[in-house]
Amino acid sequence: MKIIDPNPVQAPLQGRSPGLAFSATALGRQLAERQRTGSQSNRQIADYLLRNPVRASAASIEELSLATGVSTATLSRFARMLGFAGFAEFRSGLAATLQSVLHPVEKLKDSFSRSAPGGALAAEGLEATMSNIRATAEAMAPGLLATAVERLGAARHVYVMGFGLSAHLAGYLTLGLQPFLPAVVNIVEYGGSEVAAGKLMAVGKEDCLIALSMPRYARDVVQLAAYARDRGAWVLAITDSPASPLASLADLLLLAQANHPVLSSSSTAALMVVEALVAAVMSSSPDNLSHAEALTEAISGYLVSGSGR
Repeated sequence: MKIIDPNPVQAPLQGRSPGLAFSATALGRQLAERQRTGSQSNRQIADYLLRNPVRASAASIEELSLATGVSTATLSRFARMLGFAGFAEFRSGLAATLQSVLHPVEKLKDSFSRSAPGGALAAEGLEATMSNIRATAEAMAPGLLATAVERLGAARHVYVMGFGLSAHLAGYLTLGLQPFLPAVVNIVEYGGSEVAAGKLMAVGKEDCLIALSMPRYARDVVQLAAYARDRGAWVLAITDSPASPLASLADLLLLAQANHPVLSSSSTAALMVVEALVAAVMSSSPDNLSHAEALTEAISGYLVSGSGR
């Protein structure tokens, strides 16, 4: 269910209001669960917070009590129910979550306010990209790739999913895996969420889902990953942080740092992880040599060779 802020107090973030972006965070999902299954008072509180997160982050407990129609004591209990020590800690957590949602736009604003010329910012971005690659490579345990290869090789179907900018990573991964695994399906490709959901309807215990998402995280990739997990599929997530909403849904997590001084996130390290996974699958079996040879023969007629120039 999509919650749209009827009284937005901030400009939309590239087509998404802060309320909608907030609802996709871990805290937003907790509130959505309380809105669906909680008591009447819990539903009232959760509904207001999901619709007005920015306003609520600056409200006192008395102001929030008036806005939601519940007592201050009920608000305090609600905060503790979510795992916070009390209302003050909850409000700080709400503000921190909103900051992470708004951060990409703030980074862009900050880049215009700096005195550094564009060339310096570009250099800073390149350094951040190199740092992401180094940190990701150093943190990647070989055993993780080995586990991923074993599960992918045993799967009946391997589904690959990525939305937004991550759709390009998913497409690259699909093309890399298809010659070496029996059934690899990119479920997004054309048609968006409805087509992706339709392709994933048959997912089951013998299948694997590779879900890719970098900030900003797509709500659909989280919902469909949860669906696949509920159906018994093994879920591999390629994302940027253990705090990613995909992390709690994954049986195996491959992390790629995505920091960038201007962009909402960098996908370069994620592409490195994708290439590492494809290379690990290719080298996992001697049979893949014949697959590689067959692929080379099939496409050789379309390639420009050195002798043909």
